[in-house]
Amino acid sequence: MTFRCATLVTAITVVTLAPHVAWGQATTRQPAPSTGAATPSTGAATPSTTKPPAPSTTKPTPPATPATVPATQPPAPPTPTDYRIGTEDVLGILFWREMEMSGDVTVRPDGMITLPLLGDVRAVGLTTDQLKDILQRNASKILTDANVTVVVRQINSRKVYVTGQVGMSGAYPLVGPRTVVQAIAMAGGLTEYAKGEEILIVRGSMTFKFNYKEVLRGRRLEQNIPLQPGDQVLVP
Repeated sequence: MTFRCATLVTAITVVTLAPHVAWGQATTRQPAPSTGAATPSTGAATPSTTKPPAPSTTKPTPPATPATVPATQPPAPPTPTDYRIGTEDVLGILFWREMEMSGDVTVRPDGMITLPLLGDVRAVGLTTDQLKDILQRNASKILTDANVTVVVRQINSRKVYVTGQVGMSGAYPLVGPRTVVQAIAMAGGLTEYAKGEEILIVRGSMTFKFNYKEVLRGRRLEQNIPLQPGDQVLVP
């Protein structure tokens, strides 16, 4: 009798709890209320297996470069009639159809110039025609038809020196004929305290007096002598 009551109580308890369990399960399975937002698709898009195009390895064509105009030689200075080649002068040596032997050379302090295939050649003290004959004679030993031209590019050896009470003392190129007054003008003229009546021109072992004020007044113009390379004008 006691066993049956216990069984009945157990059955009633199971029957009583069963509805609660079922209701709890039903409550947890109830979907959430919709918020109005579109539900995203659960189907994931399959990524494309197509490879992107490889970058081009072709280099862009650079813009066309304009043709370079060959540099032209500056015009040669007028050569004095009594000109002889001196140190520091720049000469243009031109061999016909022999560009590797042609070019500009500077006369060294020892009076020599250096040329391809010909070596050292003495040039100081010669005229351009004399140097041409020497080069042509030497070149004929290695060339069947030697034809050479000598051009004076720059005259740096012919200088006069103006020192003392002038604006800018120093050495000045003597490319063409130049008098004492012109040399003083190139040096900036006389200073305020210069003694223009006592100017001296020194040429080697000779000395010439020069009165600047007299020449400016047009008197004794013969003392305004043409200068020669190496002359020194001393202004006390």
